Amino acid sequence: MSLMLKLSSTLLLCASLMAATDAEVITFLKSGIGSNPNITNLQVDVSGKKNIASMSGWQAYFMKIEADVKQGNDIRHINQNGTYFVNGNVIAPELINLKTGERYNDTVTPDFSNAFYTKSNRISGEITAPQKVAIFSDPLCPFCRRYVPEALSYMAKYPKTFAVYYYHFPLSGLHPAAVTLTKAAIAAEQDGIDNAVLTLYKVDINASEKDEQKILNAFNKTFGTKIDKEDIRRSSVIKQFQFDQNVAESMMVSGTPTVFFNGQKDPSKTKYKDVKVK
Repeated sequence: MSLMLKLSSTLLLCASLMAATDAEVITFLKSGIGSNPNITNLQVDVSGKKNIASMSGWQAYFMKIEADVKQGNDIRHINQNGTYFVNGNVIAPELINLKTGERYNDTVTPDFSNAFYTKSNRISGEITAPQKVAIFSDPLCPFCRRYVPEALSYMAKYPKTFAVYYYHFPLSGLHPAAVTLTKAAIAAEQDGIDNAVLTLYKVDINASEKDEQKILNAFNKTFGTKIDKEDIRRSSVIKQFQFDQNVAESMMVSGTPTVFFNGQKDPSKTKYKDVKVK
């Protein structure tokens, strides 16, 4: 759970609102979260809403929460997305279907816009392939390093079945080196290097490394390239990097790997295995 949600979840479990409007939801969250004396400059906005078809009367509110949080002698700027559930006069930070066990925080997301399926993000498969798979990943995330290469390699064998779209989503707080690696991979992709994403997962570097040159040296050693600091600062690289972050934010992505299968979030990350390939 994110820091901001930890600060607010206890306050929300028993909360009630009378026929809540967007403004009332915002005011309520501001009041609850803002009551913590360590939180300042709090901003709360509704970024979207969605009815939950299988839970009559419930709506998912997709919220953008930004604030400064004091931790010891340090102040951290928090910019997070959160999902809250509203039904009439009740609001809650988590919703679980008692009969099915489905945790709606894991499955309910904004709609995946067709505009997110771009040529530059498609790394394998034909554009007309019936199954669209979108993967958000950090190349230094331990689970990603086990999952992503296997999933990508499998789907690449069936280009008429799977169109695979990849979005660079480095978790800078956990893996600082991933930011530079990601930008170097984008530069390599733009320079025409084949299979840049798959090769990215072979780079051997300490995830905590912050020295750009050391990170680029490790990248170039693996790729056999000469990507330098000027390359990762190219406007086209920064534009693609920011596009991927914006898509992740729009889709409420907060961890890696996150997978969408035909526009729907796939918590299992394995739906592609159930498809009859051709």
